[in-house]
Amino acid sequence: MENAVYHVPALLEETIELLEINPDGVYVDLTFGGGGHSRAILERLSDKGRLFAFDQDNDARVNVPDDERITFVESNFRFMRGALRWRGVEQVDGILADLGVSSHHFDTQERGFSFRFDAPLDMRMNRRAKLSAREVLNDYDLETLSSLFKRYGELDSSRRIARCVVDYREKQPIERIQDLTDALAPVLPRNGESKFLAKLFQAIRIEVNGEMNALEMMLEQSLRVLRSGGRLAVITYHSLEDRMVKNFMRSGNFEGKTVQDFYGRVLSPWSVVTRKAVVPSPEEVARNPRSRSAKLRVASKL
Repeated sequence: MENAVYHVPALLEETIELLEINPDGVYVDLTFGGGGHSRAILERLSDKGRLFAFDQDNDARVNVPDDERITFVESNFRFMRGALRWRGVEQVDGILADLGVSSHHFDTQERGFSFRFDAPLDMRMNRRAKLSAREVLNDYDLETLSSLFKRYGELDSSRRIARCVVDYREKQPIERIQDLTDALAPVLPRNGESKFLAKLFQAIRIEVNGEMNALEMMLEQSLRVLRSGGRLAVITYHSLEDRMVKNFMRSGNFEGKTVQDFYGRVLSPWSVVTRKAVVPSPEEVARNPRSRSAKLRVASKL
């Protein structure tokens, strides 16, 4: 499998530069995917350096390079600290998380991540997980569906969308992507259908994979795993993720509430490296259109 086909990493050069890699250090790539970021880290490590690459999808294992410095961890990054401690690692020099869905997932029809195909409704990153998009759409009640479409998809017509889903499934189960688009026919906009469906699929995918909870757990653990001066680099792709990362790096909490000392200095466990999010250049977006919504934020642990 060609890594360029599996996934093209966003903001690769910027991320590696801002991590300020110590050649003898220990690093964690929490979203291995096609291995693009991991390979770039390995290029900068000496024989003493180590890299732990996490991915909950077994499909990614085929991309692991034959290099004794890298350890592949088949796990959700919400279990980062425990997985590292089990391998004898208490602290690391840098952590990277690229939160984008791999091109491999979008382009593999049977995984059910893209409305470009008619396929079974799945959307599980970890195919051993029990909850799939099918269960969400067929088992959640009207209020729960409306809430998650609003919260994770930021869709204003969330209740009307949920009503369409509930009405359709009373006649037949929603098993495939075509069933879902048929159910949504009354609310699909004439212009902007793709944007609408992208938001809806995002909401379902976030719910299926527990993405926001996993991100929260990972960020909290990063404070315990990084050594002083170690850097955390996170690439986000939608406002919900970016807001959480921005608040956490600014204040050490998810609400963004800052505490100041007697002299008015903000008390935070982080020193923010990127005052503004780093975004792809027009040239990168032209090469890799899926990078267009990427935002990179980096902070150093005090």
